[in-house]
Parts: sequence; structure tokens; C-alpha cells
Amino acid sequence: MRAVFQKYNLAFTEKDIIQNPAFRWEMETKSGQPLSPCVEINGNMLSDVSGEEVEQYLIENGIVQPSDAGTEVPIDAPCAHEQHEAPVNLRL
Repeated sequence: MRAVFQKYNLAFTEKDIIQNPAFRWEMETKSGQPLSPCVEINGNMLSDVSGEEVEQYLIENGIVQPSDAGTEVPIDAPCAHEQHEAPVNLRL
């Protein structure tokens, strides 16, 4: 997901749900489930999503225009376990 945000030059805030139980509680409360990563975009929670799904959401909701720009990592592959543990909270 980070690659998608970087591809479109979108600022984001990461919340480490492993190091901070309050962030895990927030994620589970807002998403209604315990799976990560979760992304909150303009108050809408996307739960257990891939980078491709986040990019599709951004495009379909007119937040970004489609781009053929490349990313440093594939957006259709799962994150490394360490990266997968933290939700990203994006406020536009």
C-alpha cells in the first residue's frame, strides 16, 4: 500500500498496531474485524486490502487519476510480515 500512496504522492500516517494496542483497538473498532492492513481514507475504512484494491478505490472515488507510473515494489503482492502488521491511515 505504501507504494500506491508514494506513486500518487499522497501523504499518509502509519499506525503500528503491534507496538501500540490502542491503534489495534482503533483498527478493530473501525473495521469491525481483526485483519490488517486496514486503510482509512476520508473516513471510509478499507479492511484487509491489497495495494491494487486501494489504488482502485482511489481512482473510482476520484481521489486520483489513473497513472502508469511504476512503483518500487509490486502492488499486487503481499507485504512482508512485518509490514503487513501495521494499518495505514490516510487522510486527504
